[in-house]
Amino acid sequence: SVFGITLYLTGTANFKKLLLPLFLLFFMVPLPAIIYNQITFPLQLFASTVAENALSLLGVPVLREGNVLELPSQRLSVVEACSGICSLLSLSFLSLVYGYFFDRRPWMKFALLGATIPIAVTANAARVTITGILSEQDPELASGVFHLAEGWVIFVVALVLLIATHQLILGCLKLAEKKQKSAAAVSES
Repeated sequence: SVFGITLYLTGTANFKKLLLPLFLLFFMVPLPAIIYNQITFPLQLFASTVAENALSLLGVPVLREGNVLELPSQRLSVVEACSGICSLLSLSFLSLVYGYFFDRRPWMKFALLGATIPIAVTANAARVTITGILSEQDPELASGVFHLAEGWVIFVVALVLLIATHQLILGCLKLAEKKQKSAAAVSES
């Protein structure tokens, strides 16, 4: 109904300009519990599995049981809040806004949106791994304000990776254009 009212009040030309902001309103609607649970549990297991493997490679003894990591100093539970779904949704929202302001090509917006999935999931797995490493030094670092601040830092790193992905795609496009121009110049000669 919001779409219809906007179309009626602003007209077709302005409605097209407002389409993305209207679409972004869907991010305000919480996911239904059944879908939320279907997404979060695999994300929890993935993050805990990656953390287990990374901690083992770094020489930290770890035993994983489901989404619980048993470390020598404590037990870390990768709970729903640590699944990374909030970061994934927030980064998806920001990728659409970033693409809207910094690149006019529609396919680039979809490419950036698609890139948010591996970036957010990997960043969350890194956060769980870093929490495991730091909690071995001081178990207090696995909770409270430091854990919250760690989440913000990891999210900013994920956002920087998204921007770097965009720049990498732009660099590849420029390189491909140069090759096409030089091939066209050679064929004209």
